[in-house]
Amino acid sequence: MEHTKFERFDLKPFIIDAIKNELQFFEPTEIQERLIPSIKRGESAIGQSQTGTGKTHAYLIPLINNLNPEMQNVQIVITAPTRELATQIYKEALKLTSDVEGISVKCFIGGTDKQRAIEKLKSQPQIVVGTPGRVNDLVKEQALFVNTAKALVVDEADLMLDMGFIKEVDGIASHMPEKLQMLVFSATIPEKLKPFLKKYLENPKFTHVAPNQATAPNIKHVLVPARHRDKSQLVYEMLLSYNPYLAIVFTNTKKRAEEVAAALAGKGLKVGRIHGDLSPRERRKMMTQISNLEYQYVVATDLAARGIDIEGVSHIINYEIPMTELEFYIHRVGRTARAGSSGIAATLYDPSDDDALVKLEKMGIEFVNMDLVKGEWRELEDRNRRHKRKRQENEVDKAAKSIVQKPKKVKPGYKKKMSQEMEQFKKRQRRLNRKGK
Repeated sequence: MEHTKFERFDLKPFIIDAIKNELQFFEPTEIQERLIPSIKRGESAIGQSQTGTGKTHAYLIPLINNLNPEMQNVQIVITAPTRELATQIYKEALKLTSDVEGISVKCFIGGTDKQRAIEKLKSQPQIVVGTPGRVNDLVKEQALFVNTAKALVVDEADLMLDMGFIKEVDGIASHMPEKLQMLVFSATIPEKLKPFLKKYLENPKFTHVAPNQATAPNIKHVLVPARHRDKSQLVYEMLLSYNPYLAIVFTNTKKRAEEVAAALAGKGLKVGRIHGDLSPRERRKMMTQISNLEYQYVVATDLAARGIDIEGVSHIINYEIPMTELEFYIHRVGRTARAGSSGIAATLYDPSDDDALVKLEKMGIEFVNMDLVKGEWRELEDRNRRHKRKRQENEVDKAAKSIVQKPKKVKPGYKKKMSQEMEQFKKRQRRLNRKGK
């Protein structure tokens, strides 16, 4: 790759080299196009975009470009809500700085030895990436000095809020200079996040990158009715039928994830697990094993749906529809069909899920209705067909009543006569409808 369109941002040569050789990016994404110039100018920004839009590099590229390698102090602090996401950002920062002497990047996450982290800080890194709790601890221990930082990144801010980490981010920011470049990235901007944003951001550049489609165009969304069957058995049969390169089965709770993983393992499948009850060491080991393709099947909670990039996911199975926020459907299925590949997202549903499915359809999701019967996939009629037919019948009833008028003078047996006339009218309508079809 000789040229990259990133050259027009007037970036330092080592950044351009890393974009070409390490990242192998040719063309910036929409959020990169819109934010790299303003972040490079030192402006604060709020970026609202879904996962998979390239936001990590939208801030890493300009921030590292502006860094001074000769100053041995903290210049950039990046916070992320999960250890996996922090580790992922750290690895991307290393790719951009690997060929430059004098730039130090350190990652500090919960669940690791704090004393060892303090020892690492005898010399201060220029770039700090970590989870808010651990970074805040190191600041309070006076091991990490963020008072020299020029920029603070709050990634996946809405998830930070959900997980109760905004207080820690506030603690880190309170030790930083008043003139601070703050960059906040979030899939949604909830009301409860706004006081924090107002406190630290004066006239930020707001960039909302709405996806052209709710999900990647090459995802096939399949709806599978549960029909009072054993859902774990159904998922097992679906996995055997699909024979995925790598499949993630999503559940809403840690308890359910364990139950489903145990049921699948009991049927002889080697199953990986990602949820919040795993110890940090177990989670790190699991992510490494998944990356090394030691598992063909992974059962996960929504922890894995936000920002964690697992390569090669060919199938997503939603054991259940997300309970709290339907946005998580988008995040879950966004793990597949990445970088131009195709993917299948299959969702088990019950009649009680109808409202949620209607909302997803309004968000632009087009479902195919299918069922797996004795190992064979069969296409079903649209699940809305019954509702539509009922609505049509109600409309015919109304039309029949309006045409067959109640006589002004009521004679004996008029009710029977009226109902006969209405039935004849409805029969004629049904014949006409059949002819029309």
